[in-house]
Amino acid sequence: MATTTATITINSTDLLTDELSLSTSSTLTAAGSNTTGLANTGGLARKTVVGAHGQYVLFDGDDYTAGSHKIYLKNLSTTAAEHFVIEINSEQMGKLYAGDWCFFPWEANASTNDIKIDPSANDMVLEYMLLSE
Repeated sequence: MATTTATITINSTDLLTDELSLSTSSTLTAAGSNTTGLANTGGLARKTVVGAHGQYVLFDGDDYTAGSHKIYLKNLSTTAAEHFVIEINSEQMGKLYAGDWCFFPWEANASTNDIKIDPSANDMVLEYMLLSE
């Protein structure tokens, strides 16, 4: 059984009137369990958009069973205006601008739960990883 821990730390000296320092972590586990770790990943990978851009299916919901899945995405662009639109189940989740990243749970139980990306420019690179049961 794999043990994977996700941690996020947020610090700011000028966002609030007081200094902000927040850190939290979680051990990633299978659905309905607090002891069975997530055991699968395709590894850390990168997708490079070459030529004319358009929407891509990054993860197809039909390819995975229902359960506890976690997704990591990062826009490796250094051009501030370049972004990836992230869409799940035909709903826009948001945009990842240059250097932005996200980590979120995903229920992959139907073809309608695809994770799609739409880059704003050519030659952009998205780093990604799926952790699953």
